[in-house]
Amino acid sequence: MSRIWIAAAVVAAGALLVATAEIDVRAQGKTWYPFKVEEHNPPFDMDGPKVEKEYTPLEKASTKWNICVSFPHMKDAYWLAVDYGVAAEAKDLGVTMHLVEAGGYTNLSKQISQIEDCVANGAQAVVIGSISLDGLNKTVEELRAKKLPVIDVINGISSPEISAKSLVSFKEMGYNAGAYIAKQHPKGSGKVQVAWFPGPPGAGWVEAGNKGFLDAVKNSDVEVVETKYGDTGKEVQLKLVEDSLQAHPDIKYIAGTSPTTEAAVELLRERNLSEKIKVVAYYFTPGVYQDIKRDRVMAAPTDSAVIQGRIAIDQAVRILEGKPYLKHVGPEIYMIDKSNIGSFDYASSLAPENWSPVFNVE
Repeated sequence: MSRIWIAAAVVAAGALLVATAEIDVRAQGKTWYPFKVEEHNPPFDMDGPKVEKEYTPLEKASTKWNICVSFPHMKDAYWLAVDYGVAAEAKDLGVTMHLVEAGGYTNLSKQISQIEDCVANGAQAVVIGSISLDGLNKTVEELRAKKLPVIDVINGISSPEISAKSLVSFKEMGYNAGAYIAKQHPKGSGKVQVAWFPGPPGAGWVEAGNKGFLDAVKNSDVEVVETKYGDTGKEVQLKLVEDSLQAHPDIKYIAGTSPTTEAAVELLRERNLSEKIKVVAYYFTPGVYQDIKRDRVMAAPTDSAVIQGRIAIDQAVRILEGKPYLKHVGPEIYMIDKSNIGSFDYASSLAPENWSPVFNVE
């Protein structure tokens, strides 16, 4: 049986514990492909035309390529899903994968140094979930000068030197979440107040999500009374929600990141406000999944984060081998609410329930 050893760093009760486990990534379910995606044409134009396609990865890499993967953090289950995608696809293709995470959206310099260390240790391609839209552009240029493929996954990097993108438009993610609320409050139906939490300032996906959300509600009776930015740690988001409830006691909706909604659900229950204030997320995690099932969160769009991770690894291998590849592609976005929570493709959006962070595939 094909296996990979993983080292999972777990913070528990203030102590750093290191656990080792065996996981057979092929035993997690049916083949994921072909998968419905949208190719951006021309590439790197997030607002340009898209073409529907079905994505099928390579069966195997021709050699054991060494791929570095860099994430902003591993503090929430969204990035755990992307981790599952990159680890599973690396194993399926038969390549080496080393993953680093910077610990949060305030640690741009750490992300850059981690990538530099990866390359110094022999990485032949780099997959980046970027902390900053513009802050890694110099790093990308340096990597491309060394003839290394650079794949932009999930978050967005503005550099034109990127080799390929595996991501969706977070403008559309924000728009879908906003439109879900706006549909219930058309113009003339009576004003409702919303507190909006788009995520950490400066991140490309946050700027895009904010624009999409505001565009979606501007012609409705939804009034965004406060927009609060902050890192996607649950404690940070909880403090932002508390401050908003204090400043705006008449809000009817809390909308934002998945850690925002998870913090909000707990806080609203404690204060007996769950019936008064509704909650909408603008991306999808296991916590959001459970809260939709329990009627604590109304809805969230999914960008099939697992698939984005898988495609990024396949793109890197295709480029290294000089094989045809889609330069800018992402899964089709769709909304999940109580009507389809029991029937959507779970494995494309979320890691298996027993999945622990994987940092190395050998």
